[in-house]
Amino acid sequence: MQAGDIVENFTLPDQDNNPVSLSDFAGKPVVLFFYPKADTPGCTIEACGFRDHFKKLQKAGVVVLGISRDTVKAQKKFAEKYDLPYPLLADADQTICNRFGVIKPKTMYGKLVSGIERTTYVIGPDQRLIHEFNKVKPEGHAEEVLALLKK
Repeated sequence: MQAGDIVENFTLPDQDNNPVSLSDFAGKPVVLFFYPKADTPGCTIEACGFRDHFKKLQKAGVVVLGISRDTVKAQKKFAEKYDLPYPLLADADQTICNRFGVIKPKTMYGKLVSGIERTTYVIGPDQRLIHEFNKVKPEGHAEEVLALLKK
């Protein structure tokens, strides 16, 4: 996917098992961040960064959506534990993760596994891709996204 491409609509359940579609937010910019696993250290830092800057993002009319391969139940527990004010989408079968190409080979404890490479997509109000952040570092990422949106 390249900047300027239309991001294809999708629907996934959120942490309350309600269907959420990208098209629900047509006319608004969307920050779509893919993270490896709910309630792990890096993912918590990233999710809480978006939580801590949520009012600024909301004020700018931006929608924040987090996606991982976790179940609805795991997403709910994560959202409640850290008081996350935005939807966490459950892609347990990896359909949307595969569509976005965020499943990559990784090394964990010396073993090769496949998992989500932390990636954020900034999608314009017209559902066109504005920017893709690859290999995201959790610390300071929300600020990085805010800086891009202010341009």
